[in-house]
Amino acid sequence: MNIVLDTNVLVAGLLSPFGTCGKIVRMVSSGELTLLFDARILTEYEEVLARPKFKFEKDKVAILLDYIEYRGRTIASSPLSQSLPDPDDEPFLEVAVAAQAVCLVTGNQSHFPEDMCQDMPVFSPSEFMVFYKQIKRSQILGNHQETSS
Repeated sequence: MNIVLDTNVLVAGLLSPFGTCGKIVRMVSSGELTLLFDARILTEYEEVLARPKFKFEKDKVAILLDYIEYRGRTIASSPLSQSLPDPDDEPFLEVAVAAQAVCLVTGNQSHFPEDMCQDMPVFSPSEFMVFYKQIKRSQILGNHQETSS
């Protein structure tokens, strides 16, 4: 499943590995989710994860970023037709729209007003997990129906 992951979810997942954001980061690490990004997003991931206040181990951050870059997809995007409340969030929506991502996952939904998101679903981490489980459940039921017919 191709998604765009806001930096705040990545940070929260690394700080609280057993919480909802942690589950999402583990799903990325396992290859269950594929991250879509561009150079601006990767740079933001790198800069934020390097902040001393988080005390992340540099080697582990480098491995994670290498993995994201290797397993994810680099997307070329176009500027949005209208600016978001926080211009720093624009790369995330631009990439999601350009790649026709399943969704964008963020801890700051208020930064992505629905009327400006060009029909791109923007989920909180909790909403994403509910959505993901529904998709998986429908796939399992669909596969079960195919094998039993």
